[in-house]
Amino acid sequence: MRDSTLFPILLQVFLILCNAVFACAEIAVISMNDNRMAMLAAQGDRRALRLVRLTSRPARFLAVIQIGITLSGFLGSAFAADHFSDRLASALVTAGVPLSRDTLDTCSVVGLTLLLSYLTLVFGELVPKRLAMKKAESLAMALSGLISAISVLFAPLAAFLTASTNGVLRLLRVDPNAEEETVSEEELRMMLARGTEKGVFDRETTRFIENVFAFDDRAVGEFVRHRTELAILWKDQTLEEWRDTILSTRHTRYPVCEETVDQVTGILDARDFFRLDGRTKEDLLAGAVTPAFFVPETVKANVLFRQMKQRKTYYSVVLDEHGGFLGIVTLRDLLEQLVGQIGEDELPPVQQLAEGTWRVQGTATLDEVAEAVGVPLPAEEYETFSGYALGLYGSIPRDGQQVTIQTDRLWINLTDIRHHRVEEAVVRLERRQEHEEDGGA
Repeated sequence: MRDSTLFPILLQVFLILCNAVFACAEIAVISMNDNRMAMLAAQGDRRALRLVRLTSRPARFLAVIQIGITLSGFLGSAFAADHFSDRLASALVTAGVPLSRDTLDTCSVVGLTLLLSYLTLVFGELVPKRLAMKKAESLAMALSGLISAISVLFAPLAAFLTASTNGVLRLLRVDPNAEEETVSEEELRMMLARGTEKGVFDRETTRFIENVFAFDDRAVGEFVRHRTELAILWKDQTLEEWRDTILSTRHTRYPVCEETVDQVTGILDARDFFRLDGRTKEDLLAGAVTPAFFVPETVKANVLFRQMKQRKTYYSVVLDEHGGFLGIVTLRDLLEQLVGQIGEDELPPVQQLAEGTWRVQGTATLDEVAEAVGVPLPAEEYETFSGYALGLYGSIPRDGQQVTIQTDRLWINLTDIRHHRVEEAVVRLERRQEHEEDGGA
């Protein structure tokens, strides 16, 4: 009796094990990195070569796997119903269960099917697949020989199933030979986020890849260096005035304008300026000033990068929608869109120095300042803090002048005025009104 029971149990274990092997092989081969597989195959690894041959015909590979899983499950269910249901029903009758024999047979079949389904799902599907996801390469390599042998054995049946599947797909107007859809940018972003959570990518790598994705969508108008931040040379200035500007600002290239700032006639290379020192202004204009490369503010960063590489130019002049001079973009600016700030960090637009006191850059937007100090400011009238401060003052202070402005809520000290604009200021929240309100309460 013991021997007659042991063999059916061992056979069930064997069939569940077969199911586990096929399920494990399916997930391991699918999860393995294709580039890694191709590299190992190129190095002459026989197991990798077998895997490449298997995955080169995915429909046939999946058909073989499905044949193994289906046969294991069907044979296990049929064998359990045939060998164990009668014995279980007889045991229940002997135990005195008050049900008819037919009812007990049905209950035995159902109960055994549920038990076998549970064991097959846990030990034949879920556990092997989880292991395969964690050890994809090693398991795929280890099972490559077995799957190759089984694929040869099941080749006729797999071919028939593949042909049947392709026929049904064609009836559904789906081309079975069409290439799979490429991975979308959103899917790549999801994989990147998951890889970052798992520690596959560090934060710097993640930020760089995200910047690469954004590079194609970012217009140069979003990061252009505005003309108000530039040192400009005027065509009617003397060479000494040019020299003073170059020595005080120490840039490499300068836009040269004629009558108005929107009339950019060329770009001066400071190195050529000093190389041609002692020459006439006409010689400098011919030898040190090159034609400007104009681009619209709507051009995408990747397009401009490609154009500047082709033209072998470092400096581009950005025009607004009306054709006016908006600012400049250099190759360094484009590179910083990918890798972040290069060199010394720039001061933040608004920096809190103490409670109720902030250092504000003139280029800071008025919305940024209003949010930092907690005071509503007329952002609909002024774009930058410099424009707002000069509007309050009512005129243009001379360079280097110290100016103090008071409003009902703010005390503003313009600490750095250069080129007729506010470079930096100290802003303090006026608490006088708060004290009056407290006293009045």
